Amino acid sequence: MSPIKHFICLITTLTCMINYAQNTGELNTDDLTVDLQQQLDQVEILTERGDYYNAKENLKKALEIAYKLDDKISQGIINTKIGKLQFLVNEPKKSLSSLTKAISIQREIDDKVNLGLTYNIRGVIHSNLEQYTAALEYFKNAEFSFDKQNSEKYLADVYLNQAQVYLKLNQIDKAQSKLENSIVKAKKYQQNRVLSTSYIKNAQVYFAKTEYNLALDQAKTGLDIALENKNTSNINDAYLTLSKIFQSKEQYKSDHLYLNKHLNLTDSLKTVSKAALSSKSNPSQIRYVESPENEQLINQPTEEEAEGNLARITTILSISLITILSLLTLSLYKNNNIRLRTNNMLQIKNDELIVAKEKAELASKTKANFLSTVTHELRTPLYAVTGLTNLLLDEKPKEKQIPHLKSLKFSGDYLLTFINDILQINKIEANKVELDPEDFNLKTKMENVIAALNNSAHNNNTQIHFEYEKDLPENYIGDQIKISQILINLLGNAIKFTQDGDIWVKVKHKTVNKNLYNLQFEIKDNGIGISQEKQNQMFESFSQGSIQINRKYGGTGLGLSIVKGLIKILNGKISLESQLGKGTSFFFELPLKHVQPKRKKEIPKESKHIENIKALDLENIKILVVEDNKINQMITKKILTKMGLGCDIVDNGEDAVEMVKNTDYNVVLMDIHMPGISGLEATKRIRDFNKELTIFALTAVTLEDKMHEFDEAGFDDIISKPFKQETFEKKLYTALSVKTKTSV
Repeated sequence: MSPIKHFICLITTLTCMINYAQNTGELNTDDLTVDLQQQLDQVEILTERGDYYNAKENLKKALEIAYKLDDKISQGIINTKIGKLQFLVNEPKKSLSSLTKAISIQREIDDKVNLGLTYNIRGVIHSNLEQYTAALEYFKNAEFSFDKQNSEKYLADVYLNQAQVYLKLNQIDKAQSKLENSIVKAKKYQQNRVLSTSYIKNAQVYFAKTEYNLALDQAKTGLDIALENKNTSNINDAYLTLSKIFQSKEQYKSDHLYLNKHLNLTDSLKTVSKAALSSKSNPSQIRYVESPENEQLINQPTEEEAEGNLARITTILSISLITILSLLTLSLYKNNNIRLRTNNMLQIKNDELIVAKEKAELASKTKANFLSTVTHELRTPLYAVTGLTNLLLDEKPKEKQIPHLKSLKFSGDYLLTFINDILQINKIEANKVELDPEDFNLKTKMENVIAALNNSAHNNNTQIHFEYEKDLPENYIGDQIKISQILINLLGNAIKFTQDGDIWVKVKHKTVNKNLYNLQFEIKDNGIGISQEKQNQMFESFSQGSIQINRKYGGTGLGLSIVKGLIKILNGKISLESQLGKGTSFFFELPLKHVQPKRKKEIPKESKHIENIKALDLENIKILVVEDNKINQMITKKILTKMGLGCDIVDNGEDAVEMVKNTDYNVVLMDIHMPGISGLEATKRIRDFNKELTIFALTAVTLEDKMHEFDEAGFDDIISKPFKQETFEKKLYTALSVKTKTSV
């Protein structure tokens, strides 16, 4: 029969039962049944709250109803529950008397499962009264009842209770045997509380046997289960057990860690206990204050779990339906009041959310403005460094100066990339950094990195040794800028922490699949090393070995975090090995595709874009440079002069607007941050009267959340400072070629 037909049949049966009872005057029995269930439901609620006195009073009323109904099963269960609560409110003699009544009734009706549960609870009570022989006898009776009735799911509790008695009697082997049985049953029936407790008690057994490693494993397993199920008592017991184990293993740091956790949690529980005890002025509201022994009793089941047969379902649904109908009118009234209160509360919360949203938006805007300012202030002087370096390299420097200028250029390029990565650390962590793969010579790249950092190494009286695996190909395709940054960070760290020592930079292949090489890099030093406890934190942002190391050696603590992020983006992995006083080795692997080296072409003195620009009719081309920084003015002018272009220069936005009004310019190179009106405002004003003029934003601001402002202002394109010479020439040629063709 389908569930729907079952339900229809059930409702029909229920209606007939009610009508029959009303017609024959036998509704009193149904009323008593409903009242009994309501009393038991209220007992469950009060017990969960810890209000055992009121729960006990409700059970007495339920017992009277069970006697009126002559319901023997309920009489036995209720007496068991009463006995349990009587012990919890410090009435041990009354408790044993109630349990004796329950046992007598359950024996009479041969209710073996509930009889076994009553035996089990009585065993726990005798154990708490330190009557261990009696406790073990009742546990044995419980075990026999469950075995005979095929209700082994209740055995896990019994085995655990037996084990705890054997532990109190210092009978370690017997305790361990019972605990192992308890673990098996608890796992089988997914009884996580019992399983957690059994593991922790088993850890105490191994501890007593001085088998500390096994004890540690059992305690951690029990703690994990307790944490997952938020079992506070077991968590606290596990903390104390782990503290004792680590103390015996002479691992005092871990010992103190878990002892502090135990003490803090104990203090929290005491605070709750004090709050509970403060209500003693009203005896009906006294809540139970937990202790390990009584909590063991609380956790014991008192009645057999309900089976899913039709008769049981019919009874439950009948009671539920009558109760629902009785409470429907009251619920509608209360719901109306609750809805009104909820609407008011939602309005208040909505107002709070609006305020919080506005604050978040303000914080985000403040952060964007701050990063924009920092970007500009850092990149603007770099424009001078890289620009002057390029100019010096193009002006036929002395042979001795060329290596120094190349090192300066390399360092400037790296510093620019490094600044960008620091400012976009969130972008790196979000794995949104774009890759720029290109063909490059890995060996040459590594030699350049080492050469750039050699001076720093010599200052520390440290020698760098480079080992490139024999027969390993040198040319690959990959993002060489990011690989350089990884190498510079790791090698720079090694230099910083190595005085009067040696550093080895090694690269070799681990695996090869056609042209795809999985390369392993190693940066090894014999410097100060890293402690074991700090090694797991080294790749976190702003993490260093210690405050003392930070003060002595400096650094932001971002380097290794950036390295880890970049290696992850490049589909690699990184690890380290270190020992205090003996040095550190960083290992990282990268997959790189081998490519054949391209033929070296003779590098022309001028790029093809310069030649293209010079091929244009430059006589009537006019360029306006708007820049407030004198050094940047000079650099931009020299770059344009080298390209055969002249320019006018102004240092503020107001003058730029006036110059454009009075002169027919082909291109305007507009800085953004200037005294007076900004480059954005100046461009907006120019666009009011000149829509065709090509205006480039020549700026150090590159944050993505600022780009829309450039579009709205009316810029044709953006040239970021410091810029690549070829990029600048290409964009300028494109703009000028269009202008000259249009004029023709």
